[in-house]
Amino acid sequence: MTIQDLKSQNLILFEVISGSKSFGLNAPTSDTDIKGVYYLPKDKFFGLDYIPQVANETNDEVYYEIGRFVELLLKNNPNILEILASPEDYILYKHPLMDNLKIEDFLSKLCKDSFAGYAVTQIKKARGLNKKIVNPLPKEKKSLLDFCYVLKGYETVSANTFLEENNLNQEQCGLVNLSNSKGMFALFYDENKTLGYKGIIQKENSNEVSVSSIPKNEKLIGYLSCNQDGYSKYCKEYTEYWSWIDKRNEDRYNTNQQHGKNYDSKNMMHTIRLLQTAEKILSTGKLNIRVPNRDELLDIKAGNKEYDDLLQMADDLIDSIENHYQTSTLPEKPDEGKAIQTLIKIREELYNSK
Repeated sequence: MTIQDLKSQNLILFEVISGSKSFGLNAPTSDTDIKGVYYLPKDKFFGLDYIPQVANETNDEVYYEIGRFVELLLKNNPNILEILASPEDYILYKHPLMDNLKIEDFLSKLCKDSFAGYAVTQIKKARGLNKKIVNPLPKEKKSLLDFCYVLKGYETVSANTFLEENNLNQEQCGLVNLSNSKGMFALFYDENKTLGYKGIIQKENSNEVSVSSIPKNEKLIGYLSCNQDGYSKYCKEYTEYWSWIDKRNEDRYNTNQQHGKNYDSKNMMHTIRLLQTAEKILSTGKLNIRVPNRDELLDIKAGNKEYDDLLQMADDLIDSIENHYQTSTLPEKPDEGKAIQTLIKIREELYNSK
């Protein structure tokens, strides 16, 4: 089922302009996001073909089946509450039955975790992004050998440096495990390539060093330490970094580079907005999605705030949310029974009228 199917069959119950435009944070270049609610034809709803959500390819138009919409309202999902609380001038269509779903019936203390919890995950992502921008990783990937070191007196030198200084090839090295010493190996060298040593690593992408069978009385040339945990962590970060490079939004990245603050300013703007919204819900018991501090938030989006200052601002808001949570008069959670009865009433009227 497509959005066009929903419209051609008159299945739309609610349709709004959402996102930055409804928040009052849009710029001339802002996209128009459309969100809505629909109901399924009787055969699909009562049959096996239940469809909870329909979206276009770019996900800037998303519609939720009425049951799924109510389910997410009961969880105080930020996006869904904001759709229901859309300003009148941004509502494109509203079926009279949607008047049965009132925002005050769904606002609850759950918003502390749904709004603020989501914002905290965004802060973690912002920290990760900051790390990626500040610490770019070269495209040429390191090997496990780069995480190996050889003891030299009371210090260590990288295995690559040791090999170069002594004119040795890693392929001709042989390692033996040292008991009770994780990651430590005795190091030998096959000068004439006759002993069948396996080398320190057998391939560039090896995840473990190789151990060899060493004949008795062979000369020990040193002790090698392998930081395998460090290599595993590096491989994870390398994969995440280059996956981010491949998938990143170049326009947003270039904007972030231009303001030079090393964070995703648009992401941080919405993170702060979410925290401020949660604070207002808990302190006033109401949800007004049109922001009163447009200039402040757009200042964040423009990259005019320091990264550490924004993190402190977020921490202060989280503390305030915790305090308001303790004194809020909102219910712990919405009245699920009432919401279900309202949903049944809406569906009965829809399907009985067909």
